[in-house]
Amino acid sequence: MSLLEILWAFLFPLIGAVVALLHITKERKTADAHRRLEIVLMWQLVCGLGLAMLWGGIGHLLFADRVAESIGWATGSPFQQEVGMWDASIGILGLLCLKFRDQFWLATIIGGGLFLFSAGLGHVYQFLAFGDVSPNNIGGVLWVDLLFPLFLGALYLLHRRGKADVQTIR
Repeated sequence: MSLLEILWAFLFPLIGAVVALLHITKERKTADAHRRLEIVLMWQLVCGLGLAMLWGGIGHLLFADRVAESIGWATGSPFQQEVGMWDASIGILGLLCLKFRDQFWLATIIGGGLFLFSAGLGHVYQFLAFGDVSPNNIGGVLWVDLLFPLFLGALYLLHRRGKADVQTIR
């Protein structure tokens, strides 16, 4: 696995981090620690999850055979359409996190996280059971699938804890 493959797999979370940093810089005089955490979480949901899943959906829908080969799957399967629509649906939910907050964020994290984490476990299974070392089976995508949902969940829990602390002070 090359550095380029790892960077590509983490491209959308990196974009989310850059956008969050720019947003925080814009609010530097007024944003407290809780607000900064909220900004990071929001942009990770929008870019790290939303744009990434939308990009994945486009790949599965429009370039199905190429994506299948990169994962080690057989080409020509109509299953790609289902995976593509699921990816695109979660991507849209991630984008909607710009507008909606609170429980919507939690639902998006749970739905997207369960899919990503279970896909990661599926990649591990394909590697262990069939020796699938295709770049998009056991490469950087595997680590994003397994770790990004945990990262989003941790950010959300910290955000909720901080929100409760802010409400207690008031």
